[in-house]
Amino acid sequence: MLDSEAMDQIKVAASQLASASSLAVITGAGISAESGIPTFRGEGGLWRKFRAEDLATPEAFRRDPNLVWEWYDWRRQICARALPNAAHEALALLESRMPSFLLITQNVDGLHQRAGSKRILEIHGNIWKARCTACKTKFEISETPLPSLPVLCPDCGSLARPHIVWFGESYDESLIQEAVSFLRQCDVLLVIGTSGMVSMPGFLTEQAFRAQRIELNPEPSGITPLVQISIRAKAAEAMPLFWERLNAG
Repeated sequence: MLDSEAMDQIKVAASQLASASSLAVITGAGISAESGIPTFRGEGGLWRKFRAEDLATPEAFRRDPNLVWEWYDWRRQICARALPNAAHEALALLESRMPSFLLITQNVDGLHQRAGSKRILEIHGNIWKARCTACKTKFEISETPLPSLPVLCPDCGSLARPHIVWFGESYDESLIQEAVSFLRQCDVLLVIGTSGMVSMPGFLTEQAFRAQRIELNPEPSGITPLVQISIRAKAAEAMPLFWERLNAG
């Protein structure tokens, strides 16, 4: 049950969006956590005796590609069992309503696609894809669990890696430029479930300098100082109410 302050903020945010023609959304781990996928830095981020930060690196993959693939296969099985929640579904509905829409996600789990979202930039990659370390072919890996590890390229037989942006690696510049271009002209930006502990979500939020910027997060975050409206609530509780309020006029 949301408190009165959160409800009031939802009303204000919905009124802002009602007159908008262009909406950008940035989502982080918080929205997926509500579907049961552990956040990267929480207790669920631990696997065996390793930290996620110690496995999601090029160095870890060079040391022991099989171990890294075991970890990703474990994560993929968690993602496969998870279902899109009400926030994912409400975002897909918003996309269908807006003339111009872009969803920029830090998440790699594919839940936005499963909920029906189509206009998505996955800036951290996708856990259901791999790419060859030799010929750079990118391909789908849909089976869970994977039949054999490590994964090999179907084209040349070389070692493949998860199609994920790891610690110490650069973002795909073309994706970031596409995001920035949209953010600089959008009317409203909605930032959901990101802690702002890494710099990219804050940078992207700052690019929406002409937009009404709205944050949806149960706790204050690094994004909070960058927005005009902060709604303190869980996404799966607030987004359906946001959608209902928007349609109520």
